[in-house]
Amino acid sequence: MAGSRTLGPTRRSFLTDRPYLRDAAELALVALAFLLYFVVRANVVDNPERAFANAGDVLRVERDLGIDWEADLQGVVLGSRPLVKLSNLVYFWLDFPLIAAVGLLLYGLRRRQYTFARDAILFSGGLALIFYALLPVAPPRLLPEAGVIDTLQRYSNLSYQAQSTQFFVNPYAAVPSLHVGWAFLLSAGVIWAFWPNKLVLAAAVLHPLAQTAATVLTGNHYLLDAVAGFAVAAAGLAFAVLMQRWGYAVLGRALGVDSLAPLGDLRVSS
Repeated sequence: MAGSRTLGPTRRSFLTDRPYLRDAAELALVALAFLLYFVVRANVVDNPERAFANAGDVLRVERDLGIDWEADLQGVVLGSRPLVKLSNLVYFWLDFPLIAAVGLLLYGLRRRQYTFARDAILFSGGLALIFYALLPVAPPRLLPEAGVIDTLQRYSNLSYQAQSTQFFVNPYAAVPSLHVGWAFLLSAGVIWAFWPNKLVLAAAVLHPLAQTAATVLTGNHYLLDAVAGFAVAAAGLAFAVLMQRWGYAVLGRALGVDSLAPLGDLRVSS
């Protein structure tokens, strides 16, 4: 056919007839991205004095705005051990463990929506690393004047500060809250994937709200951290939309194929 482009049989077979290789490449990409994210995040802060000074500034801004509610909100749940445990559970288990579980589900059942959520999460994570490097902020649980406690440390065995995980943890990465931002992006992918299932939609809407509450109630984030988390999530969302509409088509043409396909397939141009 005139003007057609044909891929050699070896290339086509390698990419299209071995889906397990695509699966392995996807797993390697995501694992490497998250590993780099956590390693870089944990090593961008070497000035705790600046982190505490910035935390004081965040708290002062909240007071000027009249939204320094962290201590009052935490005080409500501290009178109820079940609410404390629920907040701890949401903050710890419904973050990265849930992202991994839902990511696998979407990858198996809704490949396009998986790619959309993956791109948004990875891009927003990259943006967050810039904030962590330029604007380290100590969380309220470490700031005495915030008047809150670390509920994970005091009331459960859950902790991001364990000796075994300290290499991957930056204690001064309060702004932005990716617990909030990634909860929002995960829910966006799930809503798109399973619309209009009402039960799934209700859970997807509830999740970022519950995570936002948990970040404050556990003493790990300020309310403004959640605002910043939504902001970087919005940027990630915009990036994912651009990739879906134009990015993969451009990359596909550059590689001589019809599409890089968020569906995970490479198709021969005809």
